[in-house]
Amino acid sequence: MTGHELDGHDERDGGGRDDGRNVRRRRFLAAAGSVGVAGIAGCSGSDDEGAGGDGEAGDGGGGGGGDGDPESPVGQIGSGREGRGAPGGTPMAEMPELSGELTVYSGRGEFLVGELVSYIDDLYDDLDLSVRYAGSTDLVNQIVNEGQGSPADVFYSVNAGALGALADAGRTQALPDDVTGKVRSEFRTEQWVGTSGRARTVPYNTNEFSESDLPDDVMDYPEEFPGDLGWAPSYGSAQAFITAMRLLEGEEATLEWLEAMVERGATTYPDEFRTCQEIADGAIDAAFTNHYYIQRVLDGNPNAPIATAFTEGDAGAMFNVAGAAVVDTASDADLASNFVRHLLSAEAQDYFARSTFEYPLIPGVEPIGDLPTIDELDVPDIDLAELSNLEPTIDLMREAGVQI
Repeated sequence: MTGHELDGHDERDGGGRDDGRNVRRRRFLAAAGSVGVAGIAGCSGSDDEGAGGDGEAGDGGGGGGGDGDPESPVGQIGSGREGRGAPGGTPMAEMPELSGELTVYSGRGEFLVGELVSYIDDLYDDLDLSVRYAGSTDLVNQIVNEGQGSPADVFYSVNAGALGALADAGRTQALPDDVTGKVRSEFRTEQWVGTSGRARTVPYNTNEFSESDLPDDVMDYPEEFPGDLGWAPSYGSAQAFITAMRLLEGEEATLEWLEAMVERGATTYPDEFRTCQEIADGAIDAAFTNHYYIQRVLDGNPNAPIATAFTEGDAGAMFNVAGAAVVDTASDADLASNFVRHLLSAEAQDYFARSTFEYPLIPGVEPIGDLPTIDELDVPDIDLAELSNLEPTIDLMREAGVQI
């Protein structure tokens, strides 16, 4: 993989879709079956960076800590468990203790993960943890510009594209196998590991349409969907989605799709949470967003007329991850790796499910909301690290006349 310069946002010319879709589906399921992951629950491209996106906090609430007794419930973080049992996975009490100075560059917003980070910090008296919050792209560029003098030990990203960009720049170091091995192979590399995930979906207004009315091919929407469409093309998640389309469908087909969206007058919004709110308010009928924005709308108003639909094996069904990497300049690589390990603990994974409505990536933590598991999704076979090559996507969007 080659390095790519990220532009001011976060992040194979494909051929025939009809022949490739089933192959992509089989590959995904084969990989899933070999790992044996249980059910899962959502977050976005560079969305933690934007107000109103991942900035809309999940449940909130107070924390608690595990006491190290394996017979006791795992410590809770965030809101009440609402009848959920203790999560599966390894509790923090069974992980190596964190001791020493550690600097984390977090592209995930403090409003989303600050409570989790504070929970980890409070567990260890000998841990001196500093966190710098900013956009994932900005932090990648900052680490690169800081060179070998960077104070960053861990880079915590909102998406795989930024992780891939940092790795492409040669600024990460390999994680231990017993850390990366906690998640299935398509959500990790030797250089970074996914910590939570999100599925692309089609939210729709249930007062106007039923799920059977919706196309199952994302490429059909601009010309075949009869209702009003919306999207957030300047948003990192949307640009990762279009990047996936470019990789799977080829540049010509992607350009035609973008031009059709512009021609039909799809309503543009600043972020995907706002987009889902507009669906619930009846301003538009459907859109393309990450799944957890729908869950957040419903969390605030369980009776909102919005539901989740999925496309099949295409870019509209892409599954992306937030994740973490150890920076090559880490002063204590073991400490940095063990911090990343804590993001895959039972407590952290359950926090992602309940508080950010994301898909946990370890076995034994169930989804929140009426969502399919990862294994039940018809996800395309795509290398998430390739989403770092965003420049051709931006060029296509501008060529099509998309306002970004």
